[in-house]
Formats: sequence, C-alpha cells, structure tokens
Amino acid sequence: EVQLVESGGGLVQAGGSLRLSCAASGFTFDDYTISWFRQAPGKEREGVSCISTLYADSVKGRFTISNDNAKITVYLQMNSLKPEDTAVYYCAAALAPRYYCSGSEYEYDYWGQGTQVTVSS
Repeated sequence: EVQLVESGGGLVQAGGSLRLSCAASGFTFDDYTISWFRQAPGKEREGVSCISTLYADSVKGRFTISNDNAKITVYLQMNSLKPEDTAVYYCAAALAPRYYCSGSEYEYDYWGQGTQVTVSS
C-alpha cells in the first residue's frame, strides 16, 4: 500500500524557515514521481515543486528540494517565508518516471494528509 506522510509544518514568523518532509512507503522510489502542492484558504491547490524543479515563480530562490533515496523521503526546504506562503502543503505521488514533472494535481494518484504551514507577519 502506497503511503505518504508529511511532517514539518508549523507556525513561523515572516522571514523564518521550515523544512517539510514527505516520507513515502509501499513503492520503489524510481517507479514514482513525487511532487509538492499547497492549498491556501479559499484558493485552488497549486503545484509547488516536483522532485527536481520548482514550479511556482513565487517560491523560486526561497524554496529548495532534496531527497533521501534510502529513506524514500522528499524534503522541501522553505526559507524567507512570507505570509502568502500560508497553506496546507501536500506531497503527492504518481506512477511515472522518478524525474517526471507535472504541476497538475490530476496526474497524481496518492496524496498525503497535508501539513499546515502558517506564516505570521
């Protein structure tokens, strides 16, 4: 059974940092691609990054992606956080080559439960 578990969210002041983790289990890392999405209150879910690329222009230069093959874990390091980064952050997996990138949520079959990130001004 494929499972994704996010962690690392929380409350932080503007300018602060958080590192989100997405721990995956139930599949071989090379057989799936994993991406990060976020959904702010009252807004549609948007793609943040795939395993190798940041999608959203608003996070480029502030967020970085990394992964640990042995742990099948993907990380999203978020620096210089802004209030507009406040959202529930999700990781999602799709049966696709590991480095396949898509910002469309409809291409992903498995989702974590989400982790709340709140940035205060």
